[in-house]
Amino acid sequence: MSITSLAGTVHKWLALVLLLPILFWFGSGLFFALSPIEQVRSEHLMARQPVQSMAVATAASGLKRLADQGIGTADRIELRMLLGKPVALVSHGKDRPKLFDLASGVQINPVSSATATAIARQDYRGAFAVDRVVAITQNSPEYRGALPAWEVRLKGDTGLSIYVAADTGLVTARRSDLWRAYDFLWGLHILDIKEHENFNSWLLVLAVGSSLILLVSGIVLIPERLGWIARWRRTKRA
Repeated sequence: MSITSLAGTVHKWLALVLLLPILFWFGSGLFFALSPIEQVRSEHLMARQPVQSMAVATAASGLKRLADQGIGTADRIELRMLLGKPVALVSHGKDRPKLFDLASGVQINPVSSATATAIARQDYRGAFAVDRVVAITQNSPEYRGALPAWEVRLKGDTGLSIYVAADTGLVTARRSDLWRAYDFLWGLHILDIKEHENFNSWLLVLAVGSSLILLVSGIVLIPERLGWIARWRRTKRA
């Protein structure tokens, strides 16, 4: 069997086997190219947050109050405003962080569903109507952020869910129907339908390697398909 015949056989069968993966790659790639990443991340639905200052005296008195309550050491203390109130997020080692109201010294985490809803309302730009609020205790392909968390699902045609970390009171993710479609197609693109994140799988390596062979065999076939070999043979006979 000549090299050209072998290349033709390999090219034909690989093209048949790789038809679906190639359709996934090109179809999903086109979707990615046509989808503005800002809309996929729902950044266009985020409200602009004004800078909220905290008085140094408020921070100092609040931290003294925490020290008086026995909060002696910390690896990290983050001071910020939460729903108009001064708070301190105290982290120590591998322990779950503690969120304190600096004005009262009361620990306010994990935040309640009502507080999570208020945080989501502050984060969202537009008419705010809640469909449901769900406690999240396990990561999933849709959400891989800090746990536990609250999913605040909004009404409307975007299917938007705003995720709020229960320990920190921070918005950790925004997921819309566009994001879900993008994520599903990403799973097809990397051939990881379950987790949508492993692009080092043996299946993907096999598919990409086979596609490379398909490409090389196609290149080998070009001279024959374009008639170059036949013309060369006629010239040689002459």
